[in-house]
Amino acid sequence: MQTITFIGNGNMGLSIAKGLKGKYIIEVVGRDMAKLDAFEHALGHKIEKALLDDFDVTEKTLLLCVKPANVEEVTAKLKGTARVIFSVLAGTTVEKLKYNFETQAVVRCMPNLAAYVGKSMTTLTGDKQHKKEAESLLGAVGTTLWLGSEKEIDIATALAGSGPAYLALIAEALADGAVKQGLKREDAMATMRGLFEGFGTLIQEVHPATLKDGVMSPGGTTAAGYGALEEGNVRASCINAIEAAYKRAKEL
Repeated sequence: MQTITFIGNGNMGLSIAKGLKGKYIIEVVGRDMAKLDAFEHALGHKIEKALLDDFDVTEKTLLLCVKPANVEEVTAKLKGTARVIFSVLAGTTVEKLKYNFETQAVVRCMPNLAAYVGKSMTTLTGDKQHKKEAESLLGAVGTTLWLGSEKEIDIATALAGSGPAYLALIAEALADGAVKQGLKREDAMATMRGLFEGFGTLIQEVHPATLKDGVMSPGGTTAAGYGALEEGNVRASCINAIEAAYKRAKEL
């Protein structure tokens, strides 16, 4: 069984490890053994643990999941040349990773929070000789899509990587709207969750415009609510959110 070495033991690493356990030997490298023990407990699966200082990455397959700002600090503590690095660091370019880490290859991977439940939408780009390996590795936590450039993955980061936060805002706001009109909070939350579960399946098969038109009858309730959303510039705000997140990804 192949070993995957996680550099970093945060929430995203844990989410990915949940999808990989039983399929790979999982090794996790961090600064604090107590936190590594907590990672193992949360995972519910035996892992190999090691401290970061002077850790030898020679010929290892690394899954890099530290904060982008900590790249230089982390690489200074490692030794040896990795076989390949699969990086989940938002906005951190292949060039920067190769400059800071001794490695034969780099693939950038952008999973999202749904990796925790095996439903991530993960975009990939980098050294193409590792495309199939990346798709197999990250495919353990959801759907993957290989993109042709780093610009595209930065845009996709703004959409799929940050998207759960945007949808969470919309979900909360819709439930709040129902409560404002008199629906009990627990009923509003249950209704909202059912809405998102069904919509998640529908959107896989139906274009958003077709889905919208199928619900909106002339002069009906949906048309009234949709008009209110347009008056609030919700469409423009969503478009602007992607632009702002993309710009931030480039800054990182």
